[in-house]
Amino acid sequence: MLDAIKKAFTSNEEHQPSGKKGDISREKSAELYAKAQQYFPGGVNSPVRAFKSVYGTPLFIERGDGCFLWDADGNKFIDFCCSWGPLILGHNHPKIREKVSKALEKGLSFGAPTALENELAELILKNNKCIEKIRFVSSGTEAVMSAIRLARGYTGRDKIIKFEGCYHGHSDSLLVKAGSGLVTFGETSSAGVPQSFADETIVIPLDDTKAVETAFAQFDGQIAAIIIEGVPANNGLLIQEPAYIQFLRDITRKHRALLIFDEVITGFRLGFEGAAAYYGIQPDIITYGKIIGGGMPVGAYGASSELMGHISPDGGVYQAGTLSGNPVAMAAGIAQLSELKSSSFYKSLHTKSNEFVEAIRRYTAAKNYKLKLFSVGSIFWFAFTDKEQIRAASDIDHHSMEYYKAFHRELLNRGIYFGPSGYEVGFVSAAHTKVELEKAKRAIFESLDEVFRHKS
Repeated sequence: MLDAIKKAFTSNEEHQPSGKKGDISREKSAELYAKAQQYFPGGVNSPVRAFKSVYGTPLFIERGDGCFLWDADGNKFIDFCCSWGPLILGHNHPKIREKVSKALEKGLSFGAPTALENELAELILKNNKCIEKIRFVSSGTEAVMSAIRLARGYTGRDKIIKFEGCYHGHSDSLLVKAGSGLVTFGETSSAGVPQSFADETIVIPLDDTKAVETAFAQFDGQIAAIIIEGVPANNGLLIQEPAYIQFLRDITRKHRALLIFDEVITGFRLGFEGAAAYYGIQPDIITYGKIIGGGMPVGAYGASSELMGHISPDGGVYQAGTLSGNPVAMAAGIAQLSELKSSSFYKSLHTKSNEFVEAIRRYTAAKNYKLKLFSVGSIFWFAFTDKEQIRAASDIDHHSMEYYKAFHRELLNRGIYFGPSGYEVGFVSAAHTKVELEKAKRAIFESLDEVFRHKS
């Protein structure tokens, strides 16, 4: 079947305007991409945007509003990427826009404290029992990097356990992958990462209690922390059993190590208290990303007052940032999180998301398509597989990404925008109405029919 799909969908150059009948126009996007290649490595400022994993020229987006995106060629899409998750209210939300506009009138950046930092921090901390103090930074990567430094500084230990299939930003000590064997030191997965940095990171499979126990036995007294995504969602949607997350909590306490939840995706997405509340687990440190700034460049990490007391200037763990607590980002975050703390917000969003997902599941089951739709809250992932559960990166059939590649192109042709990689998850936002979700379902059904029609 894969060979048939490849043959059917590779009649055009992958990074040129598509000439297949019915394909959307990408002429202006193609022109912009050609120009961008003169300025940026690969023509982009973040690798996945280059569309290397899907067909056609990268789309250059001109604007967004509600659940819609428009590209440079005037094509309109129902957007399920949502700037990779943080736009939980949709694009260009009027309350966020109004709050940002008022902040802009006063200036862009001061490099000094503002009352807006206090306001956003109070909004978060008063509605989140998992953390007592917080520090704003400028990205999720920076938040995780700082959380790792805090864990090492607090425990006096150097080694970190991370899991294969979990992504925690591009800081050196976490940009590693698993080698062979049950428990290994990390191998660098990027040029420029010193092996000595990777050697402090132990990478093991998800959903494997024995591997965790072996790591703690092998590196007794050396492990500062375990870090895990709240729900791993950067390499598919690898939903873990509650018992496994509880096991991680128990074993870290037993060995006096810390448990870090990277909630850059799940924080304020699964609920106001994120995956910590979803699992009923109290991590030692939690990191957040752009969702706390309405999608603007911002991040944060938080913990108990005692732990955060080790951060400079109160303690010896140094972390700083000229743009930390940027007033425009703080204003956007206040507007967004004020909407999210409504008692009915998440119930409504999750009900809508579940109905959307279940309708697609019923369709694929009726058609007997080799496809599973995994979901949690308003996050979902298409997996072209017949496996009932996928909990570890090794469970993913990498050849199945050819299906997604064809699926993505069919969706774009029908006005539906998903992330340009089969490993990326999709998101439903509050801006997706029943009308748009119904249109999206029909487009998804048609696209799946077209992809599986080429089955040999």
